[in-house]
Amino acid sequence: MSDFDADPSSDDSDSYTIREELPAPETFAALREAAGMPPRSLEGIERGLPNSLYGVIAVHDPTDEVVGMGRVVGDGGTVYQISDMAVRPEHQGRGLGTRMMASLERYLDEAAPPRAYVNLVADVDGFYEEFGYRTVRPESKGMYRRME
Repeated sequence: MSDFDADPSSDDSDSYTIREELPAPETFAALREAAGMPPRSLEGIERGLPNSLYGVIAVHDPTDEVVGMGRVVGDGGTVYQISDMAVRPEHQGRGLGTRMMASLERYLDEAAPPRAYVNLVADVDGFYEEFGYRTVRPESKGMYRRME
């Protein structure tokens, strides 16, 4: 993790804080499930999270519950990927995704060298475009392979 400071301001409510840290593995799995994302094995989560370049969580201050997360993975020089952006449905619509994404973008602006490639897989239309991301089609196509 870096010494970069996450933005403590709130877009919608002062009852949430964006923290520069990664969720616990069990919280990571629960947030993915709550957001309707494909599950990951606990073994994979425990191996992968410590290899993150940067991460943020959204915390509901009254309950101290982690209700959102996002992270940057990659090689730290040429390729960066925004990954695992998730907010619990009951906490959506309060600007948490925007605040977390803004923190990830500030990290990238500070850490990524010129000509680095930043990518992501978008599940929400219109959200990431606000941060300057565009589809790769028709020049390229995204692909994946899930290990069984």
